[in-house]
Amino acid sequence: MTILLVEDDDGVAGFVASGLTAEGYAVKRVSNGQDGYDLGRLGDFEAILLDIMLPGMNGREICRRLREDGIRTPIVMLTALDSTEDLVRGLRFGADEYITKPFAFEVLLARLEAVLRRARGEAPAPHASILKVGDLVFDRDALSVERGGVEIELTSTEYAFLELLMTQAGKIVTKPRVLETVWGTDKDPLTNVVEVYVGRLRTKLSPNGEPDLIKTVRGRGYRMSVPKTSV
Repeated sequence: MTILLVEDDDGVAGFVASGLTAEGYAVKRVSNGQDGYDLGRLGDFEAILLDIMLPGMNGREICRRLREDGIRTPIVMLTALDSTEDLVRGLRFGADEYITKPFAFEVLLARLEAVLRRARGEAPAPHASILKVGDLVFDRDALSVERGGVEIELTSTEYAFLELLMTQAGKIVTKPRVLETVWGTDKDPLTNVVEVYVGRLRTKLSPNGEPDLIKTVRGRGYRMSVPKTSV
């Protein structure tokens, strides 16, 4: 799936594009409003992420014109403007969703996925209170973790990290996504904070030498999955 990203801030654009690419999306990025409108009216994209303050043509005008042209591509507006009036104006121009900067990538991804589901007529994905990977069980409502029936004590940061890995079980979770989701930043506050917490989780989740569930995918990130057993 290809997402059109219309954003003139290199930092924001790079952050969003790298995150979406890691999630399996193709991203076409332009930084000028006129270019965004010209590409958007082709209707070749799954969704459009659209900044409001743009050179050439602002995001609201792009949105308004695309809707007048009959383009139904889902539009998520990105803006530093956070007043109710700004939000209402964006939605009235035809936007499907509205996200205020700064935002966590996890929030952007969740809203983008929700917009795409609505566009396809799909039902919302249910929230699973119980996460399971092999014999590891995480009750998100009770905030408790067990492996093989033995309770494991975790810190709040470790809970957040484990929740991310388990909800994405079988998929690679990149270091930038871990930092954004768990620490709320795309920059490492320490030189190896993610690696330190991966080590802590591995130790706590395998107190009696159980098989390691967290695998390092060199150069890409981490993946939680049940180890394959040899026959």
